[in-house]
Amino acid sequence: MAGPILRDLLPDTTDISSGEHTLIGGCDLLDLAHEFGTPLFVYDEAHLRSRCREAVEAFDGNVAYATKAFLCTEMARLAYQEGMSLDVATGGELYIARKADVPGERIVMHGNNKSFEELDMALRENVGRIVVDSFNELDRLEELCADLNKSTKVLLRVTPGVEAHTHEFVSTGQEDSKFGFTVRSGVAEEAVERTRSSKYLELLGLHAHIGSQVFDVQPFAKAVGVLAEFAAPYDFPELVVGGGLGVPYVEGESAPSIQEWADAIFDACEKAGVKSSVGSEPGRSIVASAAVTLYTVGTIKEVPDHRTYVAVDGGMSDNPRPALYGSGYETFLPRSNQAERQNSVRLVGKHCESGDVLIKEAWVPEDLSVGDILATPVTGAYGHSMGSNYNQMLRPAVVFVLDGSPRLVIARESYEDLVRRDI
Repeated sequence: MAGPILRDLLPDTTDISSGEHTLIGGCDLLDLAHEFGTPLFVYDEAHLRSRCREAVEAFDGNVAYATKAFLCTEMARLAYQEGMSLDVATGGELYIARKADVPGERIVMHGNNKSFEELDMALRENVGRIVVDSFNELDRLEELCADLNKSTKVLLRVTPGVEAHTHEFVSTGQEDSKFGFTVRSGVAEEAVERTRSSKYLELLGLHAHIGSQVFDVQPFAKAVGVLAEFAAPYDFPELVVGGGLGVPYVEGESAPSIQEWADAIFDACEKAGVKSSVGSEPGRSIVASAAVTLYTVGTIKEVPDHRTYVAVDGGMSDNPRPALYGSGYETFLPRSNQAERQNSVRLVGKHCESGDVLIKEAWVPEDLSVGDILATPVTGAYGHSMGSNYNQMLRPAVVFVLDGSPRLVIARESYEDLVRRDI
C-alpha cells in the first residue's frame, strides 16, 4: 500500500493543494489530456529554465546541455536562451540545434563513430568543439580539414578507468568501453601526441564521461583525480567531466543537486591542482523531473492467483527504459492526486511484447477504472528521445506549460506520417 504521490517526484510548479485535480504550470492535466490526447508528454517550462540556470551558475557558464536526453527545436532554443551550450552526438542532433538558431560555436560535437558526413557538417557549421573518440576519427577529421583548408578545436575523450555504480548499459568510464582513449594503456598519451602534432587540430583539453544515472559524487571526484594526473604535463586550458548525474525516479531514492554535484567536482579539482577551465554536460538532471507522461487506461484485467494488469495507450514505444534497464517509476491519478494508492497492479502498454511493462508493481487507488487518465512522473529524459514506432504506434505529442498556458512543441504523429517515407 502506498500513500499519495510524493511531491519531490513532481515538476517544480505542480499544484496538488486541492487534493483533487493536478495542475502543472497552471494547467489542469485532465484538460491537457482532453485537448491534446494521450499518450502526452507534459513539460514544466519553468522547471526546465530553473535547472538550466542552476547548471550555468554552478559551472560558471562552462556547461553544455546533453541533447540526447530530450531534444526538439524548442528545447534547444530554451537551453541556449538560459546560457547553456549544446552537446550533440549525431548529424541529426546537430541539425536540430542549428535549426533552433543555436550558433555553431556554442555546440559541442560528440559521438564514438562520427561519419565523414557528420564531421564535414560539424566543420561547415563551425561547431565550437569536436570531441575526438578514436584514431580513425583523427584520420577522417584531418583529411576533411585539409580538403576544406580549415582548422578546428578538439577535445580528446579519455576513459579514466573509473566504474560508476549504475546499470552496465549506461556505464562508460571503465576501460572495457567502446568510448574514448584509455589512460592506463598509454593510448590516451599517444592520442595527445598525435593530435598536438596535427597541422589542423587545436587540442584544448580532455573530456571524460563515467556513466549515466549516477547517484554518488565520489566516482566523479575519482575520475577528476585520474584526469588531473594524466593532464599535468600538458597544461591544457580545458577539462570537461561530462554528465551522468542521477535523479530520483521512485519513492525512497535521492540524488545530489546540480550545485552539490558541481561543488564535489570543483573540490576534487582543487585538491588535484587542476588549473584548467572545468565544464560539464548534464542532460537527465535538466529535463527528467520536468515532465510527466499522461496515459488513458484502456483495459483492467484480473488474472486470478497472479495479479491485475492495467493496460494504457502507450508503453515501450514512449518509455523503453523499463524494458531496457529495469527502470522503476511511480504513477498517480491526476483527478485525485492525494488518494491513497491501495492496489498493486502491473502497468503495461499495448505492444505485442510480454516485456512491454511500464511499472512492475504500480500502486493505484481502488477506484481506478477504464477511461481514467494515469500519470507517470519523471519521464522528461530518454522517453521521447528513445521512443519508436513499434507496432506502428504514433509517437506522442509534447507540450510545454507555463503560467496557465500550454504550448504544443511537438505534434502527435498521424497515420500519414507513418508512410510519408515509403516509396
